[in-house]
Amino acid sequence: MDRGRNGRDPNESRARADCALGMVISAVGVVIAVVLVFYSHRLGELPVFLFLLPVGVLLAALGFFMYRMIRYRQILGIMHAGMRDAQDGVLSPVDVGRIRDPYLRELIADYNSMMTSLRRVFSTVEECQNRFLNERNRINAVLQSLPGALLSVDDNLYINAVNSQAETMFGDSEEELVGRSLFDLLTLTESDRNLLRDAFLYKRHITNQEINIPLKGEKRYLSLNLSFITQADPDMGAVITLQDISDYKRLQENVYNQEKLVAMGEMAAGVAHELNTPLGSIVGYAQLLRDAMGENRKAHEWTRIICDEARRCSRIIDDLLHYARSRDECTNDVCEINDLVRNVSETFVSCRMKRYNIDVNLELPEGEIWVEGGCGQLEIVLVNLMLNSIQALASEDNAAINVRTELSGDDRARLIVEDTGPGIPEDVRSRIFDPFFTTKDVGSGSGLGLAICQAMLNRRGASVWYDAGYTDGARFVVELPRVLNEADR
Repeated sequence: MDRGRNGRDPNESRARADCALGMVISAVGVVIAVVLVFYSHRLGELPVFLFLLPVGVLLAALGFFMYRMIRYRQILGIMHAGMRDAQDGVLSPVDVGRIRDPYLRELIADYNSMMTSLRRVFSTVEECQNRFLNERNRINAVLQSLPGALLSVDDNLYINAVNSQAETMFGDSEEELVGRSLFDLLTLTESDRNLLRDAFLYKRHITNQEINIPLKGEKRYLSLNLSFITQADPDMGAVITLQDISDYKRLQENVYNQEKLVAMGEMAAGVAHELNTPLGSIVGYAQLLRDAMGENRKAHEWTRIICDEARRCSRIIDDLLHYARSRDECTNDVCEINDLVRNVSETFVSCRMKRYNIDVNLELPEGEIWVEGGCGQLEIVLVNLMLNSIQALASEDNAAINVRTELSGDDRARLIVEDTGPGIPEDVRSRIFDPFFTTKDVGSGSGLGLAICQAMLNRRGASVWYDAGYTDGARFVVELPRVLNEADR
């Protein structure tokens, strides 16, 4: 509404003037009526219209006030009903018909204008709310579809939000993860903890930081990224993403090992001929020297050591040549692994088992298990695994080796070799298939056995790995592709 110079509404002033005029007319009518009553003894001398005039004026004034009162109450009732509807969310203008009173007309116009503005505002708010919900749902869908785990932390480094990948990674539900401390959830090394502390202290972003933490009973490699929600405020709220890169690390190691094996094969092909000739000469002349020394026991022992060491060098070169000369050839050879295990245990290994007092237990299911590839390379793999177990059990009491076969799924079979030895230390397990890496004493192994076994198995579509979950010694698992069609045997 427009305001005058004195700050009052002009319509309100007009209403006040109308009321004052009505009151003046009513007062005049009342005064005339009182005078007529007071001089009633003289009414017979006065004209009739003088008596009816004040009565008519009084009745007109009363009628005018009654009409205004009823009309005001009617309009106020309509506006009150509109307000009650507005409380329920119905913001509609009111229609009171034609109004002669300018004040009421202006009041209804302002009320309808207010309702229209409110409806426009609430419509805008509802539209913004729908947009916010849609955007929130879109962002939530993006966060849930991330390939890595997402952790949102507050000022005190407590988790306040996670995605489904975090639940899968840590094996806990959202309710169990929310509210936990970040450092309680992540078992970090001291250097990684210091890195995170410095990041939160100085608000430093972290990008692709590799960490190694235990998850579900095994060590996993994770790539950690950290970003803060705001850089300006002192609020330390941040978002952390964790990507499991264990398979990528394993692939990197496999590629690295394959490259080393290829280089090893190329090196072996180049130097084998040059080394085998002098090694043969060394062995021959050592034997001649031994025969020429007569009964000198010390000289005999020295020449024996020379011959043994030269032959060991020759065996290492033969292993290198075996890998260098092997080719990826497609053959139709198959092997029945139960029969292979029996033959190896009964022939080559049995004499050594008796010498070292080691029990060999075979757990072979009934029937036959045929796998792809010939038995020759698989026999080399089994012999290497059992020789490693024999050497690991050299100083153990109640030593035993368990060899068993089993089916794995519909198209795979497994050959498992277990021993009751000390097992492989956790800090070197990732390197046991590296060429030239060995945990044996100097002179006891070349470090090529497991590397060559892995290479041969990979070429026939098989694999070998160390079972870190086995705690009673060492367990190696060889997984092989099965032959299901009897016509292919």
